[in-house]
Amino acid sequence: MRSATIERNTKETKISVTVDLDGDGRSDISTGVGFFDHMLDQIARHAPLDLAVRAEGDLHIDGHHTIEDVGIAIGQAVDRALGDRKGISRYGDAHVPLDEALTRVVVDVSGRPFLVYEVAFPAQRIGGFDTELMREFFQAFAVHARVGLHIECLRGVNSHHIAESAFKGFARAFGKAVAIDPRRTQGEAPSTKGTLTA
Repeated sequence: MRSATIERNTKETKISVTVDLDGDGRSDISTGVGFFDHMLDQIARHAPLDLAVRAEGDLHIDGHHTIEDVGIAIGQAVDRALGDRKGISRYGDAHVPLDEALTRVVVDVSGRPFLVYEVAFPAQRIGGFDTELMREFFQAFAVHARVGLHIECLRGVNSHHIAESAFKGFARAFGKAVAIDPRRTQGEAPSTKGTLTA
């Protein structure tokens, strides 16, 4: 079973995350930030994977700690669920439009964390969601899942559309990357080094 649960408790947040990489797109998400919940649901639906997130944070300050820490916890859960990463496709990419917005996302489940993020928003907020925190979420995820992640918005004028095309693009690319490659021997890592964990 490629699934894992992470509990993260600090003075700023209390978070529980469960990820099942072989799920069928079910989600049960509550972070206190409505638009962020909607974006996490996009990941579950379009990867697809099963994702449960419960987060309580210091939202009376702002959403930063909650959104970043959810990224950390999801990343840690993904890293644990992937195990030795043998048999996976490793790479995934997607171009996803939403009306006028178009985002390209490329994922390398390499064991080496890196984020390239080129997304600009016309508006600072989408509902109660601070758009600059999208980078913080993906940075936290990339580091703790130990993946290389490139996200580039190629065009877009509506902030909601830009964010949603990015999250859907991430979901599609990530889903491809962690899928089991039927052509590959299950005991084989997709690397000339023979491992993706060192």
